Amino acid sequence: MTTANTTGTVPLTDGVRAEATIDLGALRGNLAALRERVGNTAVMLAVKADAYGHGAVACAREAVANGVGWLGCAMPEEALALRAAGIRPEQARVLCWLWTPGGPWREALRADLDISVSGRWALDELLPAVRETGIPARVHLKADTGLGRNGCQPHDWPELVAAARRAEAEGLLRVVGIWSHFAAADEPGHPSIRAQLDSYRTALDVAEAAGLRPEVRHLANSPATLLLPESHFDLVRTGLAAYGLSPVPEVGSPADFGLRPVMALSARLALVKHVPGGHGVSYGHHYTTPGPTTLGLVPVGYGDGIPRHASGSGPVQVAGKWRAVAGRVAMDQFVVDLGGDTPAIGEEVLLFGNGERGEPTAEDWARAAGTISYEIVTRIGGRVPRRYVGGSGAEGLSA
Repeated sequence: MTTANTTGTVPLTDGVRAEATIDLGALRGNLAALRERVGNTAVMLAVKADAYGHGAVACAREAVANGVGWLGCAMPEEALALRAAGIRPEQARVLCWLWTPGGPWREALRADLDISVSGRWALDELLPAVRETGIPARVHLKADTGLGRNGCQPHDWPELVAAARRAEAEGLLRVVGIWSHFAAADEPGHPSIRAQLDSYRTALDVAEAAGLRPEVRHLANSPATLLLPESHFDLVRTGLAAYGLSPVPEVGSPADFGLRPVMALSARLALVKHVPGGHGVSYGHHYTTPGPTTLGLVPVGYGDGIPRHASGSGPVQVAGKWRAVAGRVAMDQFVVDLGGDTPAIGEEVLLFGNGERGEPTAEDWARAAGTISYEIVTRIGGRVPRRYVGGSGAEGLSA
């Protein structure tokens, strides 16, 4: 198994309050490891939600430059933004899957996007746009095989397939994909996994019987890519795993799967001060100093995506030592009890990274906040600039 290569953890840029360092070398290595794992199956990089907080355009460019031919977005606006940023159709197919009535169908056709259709209503909106623009659509029909979210229910599936086949016969579209999404692939042995595989194969049989011949059948997300080879079919959709985090932390760490975290989050101490014992800290005084100590002020808060649920428990590393958030996380800042140490104002605070400097990881923050690592990285907001390192092209700071 290929292990992701990277440039290593990079210190905080001079003069910035906080920043997220995005190691494109780690992304590149993770994608190589995933491609090796799935063999001849194609790999899609999911870049929805600004590439899980990592920066969609930069990550998409890195993936495309290294042979990834599929990108995945939830919202049409995300997919259109990739085309506007210069990701050309001959470089990568871009699938967009979360549509609502009145969506930008015409713009999507002109941008040469792949369009997911989960119900007859979407087909009924798409076809007039096809007729108006004269551009046949590339469609992926989505079956609800048990997640109960987006996708066509089994009892409506034959009708949707038949309508798509009629439109295909008229030259209005081509059904290039049949797909679905797992509910519990991150829980090995969950009974829904087998049930969804069976339901998906039934949906494929119905489509084939109607005369559809999709070029890609895709079901696997990141956990299924790592754990369920029988679900790989023609294409796997990788999100969290590509960004170097384990979607199944109970099964294995990123390193166990040959992956390395792509994002590191750092800030600078804005203040260090001595306080007496019994001193309340932050809103509500949910933390009181047990004795004379020093407090450090970290200038990021829930306005930057630091989870308030990690109040009193979120880990950071300051001057080589782990500290926990003392008291509540506020909108713009939180406090750590430095235990009498007096690091310099401006000292780097490592919130999370790949762990190679002994710092916490996104998974550590997920446990502290009672959530998942997906949320930890995705919620890091726009006030935190991204710095890109280790990439195939230009690097630097991006707001």
